[in-house]
Amino acid sequence: MKIWVNGEIKNFEENLTVYNLVEEIGVASKKFAVECNGEIIPKSSLKDTLVKEGDKFEIVGAVGGG
Repeated sequence: MKIWVNGEIKNFEENLTVYNLVEEIGVASKKFAVECNGEIIPKSSLKDTLVKEGDKFEIVGAVGGG
């Protein structure tokens, strides 16, 4: 299935959860946020939320600095 991830079209297998998507794209930080189609997905829902064809995701990891 084709979805948008951070502004790029990517292909993934069907029956993918948002949690699996985050793992597959390799977000290194334990602190990250996921937006799907303009709405933030709570971390408590990542393993239960299925990715659908055409979804648009923005996934960002926190970066520390000073």
